[in-house]
Parts: sequence; structure tokens; C-alpha cells
Amino acid sequence: MQEVEQLIALERRLTDDERLFVLEHYQEGANCDNAAMGAFFTPGGLARDFAIEVYSGCDTIVDLCAGIGSLAYWCEDKARKLVCVEQCAEYVRVGRKVMPDAQWIHADVFGDWIKDFDGFDCAISNPPFGNRVKGATFDGRYTGSTFEYKVIELASRIADYGVFIIPQPSAPFAYSGTQFYQPRMSTDCRKFVEQTGITMEPNCGIDTALCRDDWHGVAPICEIVVCDFEAIEQEPVRQARAEAVPVPVAQLDLFAAAA
Repeated sequence: MQEVEQLIALERRLTDDERLFVLEHYQEGANCDNAAMGAFFTPGGLARDFAIEVYSGCDTIVDLCAGIGSLAYWCEDKARKLVCVEQCAEYVRVGRKVMPDAQWIHADVFGDWIKDFDGFDCAISNPPFGNRVKGATFDGRYTGSTFEYKVIELASRIADYGVFIIPQPSAPFAYSGTQFYQPRMSTDCRKFVEQTGITMEPNCGIDTALCRDDWHGVAPICEIVVCDFEAIEQEPVRQARAEAVPVPVAQLDLFAAAA
């Protein structure tokens, strides 16, 4: 981490090799309690494969629960503009060095930051898994407690298309680490689909189990799901108001006043 911190402290723009070094060697639990936040960063190989499912030629892409920009890094040539939303100030600090051309928003993902945007072509996310992180400010059709479903529903209201990394039990199928594709749906998954009308489709054949040992501190079996949101009947976005703070022209930081 010492060399990572030295790179982050540089006043100049990092080279591509330096950006990759930070992504590969930064430890998400070094300066904050990442387990409590459910923050486990996407391994580089998985993030690179994930980008296959993101359309090229987008005008705007939003990375929800962006961490330090692992997914955004591999999608930066897919869109004219990238927006990264992250609640942890430490991750935003690092992310602004990794992804200096992205617009970083330091805010609760379910806050009112969206009021400053007209929507996005694509939403991407590796959100916290399960119900340890509550997402108390979420207001949507889904009434369960699974955080990744809340993020996907938010994405459905602000983007035309979405690509997400979720734990295998939350997906309506199993592919990674198995011999063949197996449709299956948990009770909570069925509840999410029925309440929101969102369909989570399989990817082009990415086996995330190949990267299972590359995570920091965990070894989850995940799936990459893709969602076409354009056909869904939508309600207006109803998000909790965030505390008002000064908004810089280049970067938004909705937690700056409280930091």
C-alpha cells in the first residue's frame, strides 16, 4: 500500500500503468471497514470481462457503488461521459486518481444526486451483496432487504440498460462454476421480479468462478446479469433528499459538508 499511496499523492495525472497498479494493489480494507460497508472490489480480470457486456458508443454510463472505479476503468472507452457514485470518501479520493476524467459523486447511491442528470444510457455496478447494508433511504417497488436488488431497481429508473455483478443465489440462473446453464430462482428473486417487472438475463458466457480467488478477503461465486430497462413501466424516481452542500462545477461531493 505504500507505493499505492505515493502514486495517489502525486499532483500530476497518473499514467495508464500507474492507474492499473493502483487498481490491482489498493486494499479496500486498509483505511476503512470495508466489510461493514459490503465493499469488495471487482478483480481486474472479472472487470475486464464484465465490460464485454457494456455497449460501445454510449453517451453516458453511471457506475453505482463505484468503489475506486474498477468497473468504470474497463468501460471508459465505451461512453462519452462516465459518472461514478460512491458513498465512501476514501474510495472517492482514490477513484479520482484512477478515473480523473469521470465525474465523481460522493453520495448515498439512493440520494437525490440524480436530480442533476437527465438519465443514462447504461448503469453498471458491483454493489454490496445481501442485507448487511440496509439501504434505508431506498424507496421503490421492491419490499425485500437484498441490497443488490435495490440498486438494480434504482438503475431501472435512471438508465436504459444495466449490467451488474451479483451473488449467484440472487441471479435467476446458475452458470459460473457449473457444467452448464441452470435456470433457478430463489423466493426473494421471484419477489423482486414480480414486484419490479425487471428481467435479469444471463451474459454471453462469462464464468466468474475463474476469478474467485482474486477477490480480497472473500471468494464469492457471482453472476453477471444484464437488464433491458426500456420496456419496463416506470414510476418517477422518488429518492430521499440529501443534505445540501456546495456543488463544484467539475466534481459533485454530496458528503463534503459533513466530512
